[in-house]
Amino acid sequence: MTIQYNKYSLTLEAIDTIVLPPYKGSAIRGGFGNAIRKIVCTLKHQQCKGCMLKTSCVYAYIFETSPKSRTAILNMGKYEQVPHPFIIEPPDDIGRVFNPSEKICFNLILVGKAINYLPYFILAFIELGTIGLGSGRGKYRLISVKDGDKTVYDIDDRQINPGLPKELIISEAFNFENVSEEDVKLRFITHARILDNRDFVVKLDFHILVKALMRRLHMLYYFHCNEKESLWKHNEIIDKAKEVKIAENTSKWHDWERYSSRQGIRMKMGGLKGTITYRGNIEPFLSIISVGEVLHIGKGTSFGLGKYVMIK
Repeated sequence: MTIQYNKYSLTLEAIDTIVLPPYKGSAIRGGFGNAIRKIVCTLKHQQCKGCMLKTSCVYAYIFETSPKSRTAILNMGKYEQVPHPFIIEPPDDIGRVFNPSEKICFNLILVGKAINYLPYFILAFIELGTIGLGSGRGKYRLISVKDGDKTVYDIDDRQINPGLPKELIISEAFNFENVSEEDVKLRFITHARILDNRDFVVKLDFHILVKALMRRLHMLYYFHCNEKESLWKHNEIIDKAKEVKIAENTSKWHDWERYSSRQGIRMKMGGLKGTITYRGNIEPFLSIISVGEVLHIGKGTSFGLGKYVMIK
């Protein structure tokens, strides 16, 4: 299984004082959603669900991707939406106030077909700078967008030069014949909101981690890359994952809220943060765990939630 992606770093320069919430990803993601809808939506006051232009609309694809009526992948009949094809990784610094001329840097990860829509993402962040960001609607300039060392967009020439997509190779064959016991430590940097049997998980057993990763990667691959199902033997893989145990767990549930202007409500967005060490036959699962480091895990990934690093 191959998932194409690109990770871009965006640099904003504050024109006004910008005040962001403690978790900056909520403000950046919320502002981006409003801005891109403003620039691409033809029928401004209509919901995507009933819009006749939905199948060809950039906003609908990015934010309201829905399974086709014939889709049976992973019991998709039970779900209204599929994972967003983008991830916003907010700044790591704890500062919330950015004065004029100060820089705000964050990452944008695009997956599969969404890479083709990079110009729309850049235009939306330029537009958001004129609308304003944060509680006081502080304005900013989008200075640059980079892909590693390569400049994709610069405020001076305003040309977009996208690079070639990168590839995440995920093994579809799990070899459980060679058994060796080892440890792997995962550090959850942003809140991990992982559902199991429709309840949020407060103790992340290894098989629940594996199941959540497989589901997310499978759906990203199917809906945003290739419309092919993986060859994973899900039940066998999850059964083997149950043999891996938690050796040490310092993760805890942390609550926080965000306000959704689109829905007009405050939403609880709590999740797990901290470290978990797993012990057992880890090697067969390293392929999906390492890809999860790039593509995150659980709900709210478009805000940057579910980010973790593997310490092996």
